[in-house]
Amino acid sequence: MTYAPKVLAGVLLLIAVTGPTMATRAQTAGNQEAGHRLVQRWCAECHVVDTSGQGSDAAPAFTEIAQQHGKDEHWLRAWLTAPHPPMPNLNLSRVQIDNIIAYLRSLEPR
Repeated sequence: MTYAPKVLAGVLLLIAVTGPTMATRAQTAGNQEAGHRLVQRWCAECHVVDTSGQGSDAAPAFTEIAQQHGKDEHWLRAWLTAPHPPMPNLNLSRVQIDNIIAYLRSLEPR
């Protein structure tokens, strides 16, 4: 992965620049159902979104993302704000990102 260092640098810069703002938003709960609808519509072609779906072998399932990063809201927010290639930049709003994070959190093991 030759783009990994560039992505990491971009994510770290984004966190440094938006950190105080993100701390305030971290307390804002998203809408889990709205997040689920968003990822079904925009992400299910590549990612396995839920047990009824199929994704590609190249993209991690949403349960895997939730297990690895579900508790790290800063990472999730940065990743959704500035995604990596080949993932398209969907230009998600803050509310949409909050909703997707709420959905991902619903997938975390209890």
